[in-house]
Amino acid sequence: MPAARFDTISFLSDYGLADEFVGVCKAVIRRIAPGAAVIDICHEIPPHDVRAGSLALARAAQYLPVGVVLAVVDPGVGGDRRAVAVEAGDGEAVFVGPDNGLMASAVAMAGGAQRAVELTNDDYHLPAPGPTFAGRDVFAPAAAHLCAGVEIDQLGDAVDPLSLLPGVLPLTREEDGRLVGEVLWVDRFGNAQLNVDPADIEAMGDRLTIRYGDQVRTAVRVASYSALGPGQIGLVVDSYGLVSVALDRRSAADELRLHPPAEVSLEPAAER
Repeated sequence: MPAARFDTISFLSDYGLADEFVGVCKAVIRRIAPGAAVIDICHEIPPHDVRAGSLALARAAQYLPVGVVLAVVDPGVGGDRRAVAVEAGDGEAVFVGPDNGLMASAVAMAGGAQRAVELTNDDYHLPAPGPTFAGRDVFAPAAAHLCAGVEIDQLGDAVDPLSLLPGVLPLTREEDGRLVGEVLWVDRFGNAQLNVDPADIEAMGDRLTIRYGDQVRTAVRVASYSALGPGQIGLVVDSYGLVSVALDRRSAADELRLHPPAEVSLEPAAER
């Protein structure tokens, strides 16, 4: 047997936990690479939501250990999208999943793609009764074989890393004196993360006008949720360094009806 190169697989999917899908993938990994630890990043990505999966993986990427990243949000399963393994970060990470933009931003954060292969070598697949569970039959086995010492180029045909589909991370823009962004993500507590860097609104002061849909509200920049008074809308720098719209101990997303990918604009509030 070849020497094991990795001992950790970090696993993200939209499989949820109501069915057996995650457990079966982890069982496949265990059979092929019994010494590999599996870290569950998240399995509650909304079904088929490649954008949400890409953002979650990008948020997590800088904290993941050296190893294999198994990412499966795959609405094109069974179709003509490629199944790939992508080596990044001087070989410290290999990303395994569909070539649909899901892994692109995280790969970039890990140092960029250095080598990539399409998973065409079925010696490293499970026999598939049907084509719709690539997580079990293609991706999990490939991730496990990498942990068992198989080299990436044994998994299939080389592909040009430049041919991999890019991720879609929205950029802010300036428009009529306003900074226009969008809601990227709503966390469990209802905080609505924007694609806005705190430096982008530094010059706007501590009171801002926030516009979305037909709503025009006033928000205040604060350092913590508890600094917000009753009824105040806050702009808080979240744990990933981006501006989030928040209420104190209440769901801003639900009460303000702010959900991805709603467009939001920010500008200095008029003086009272």
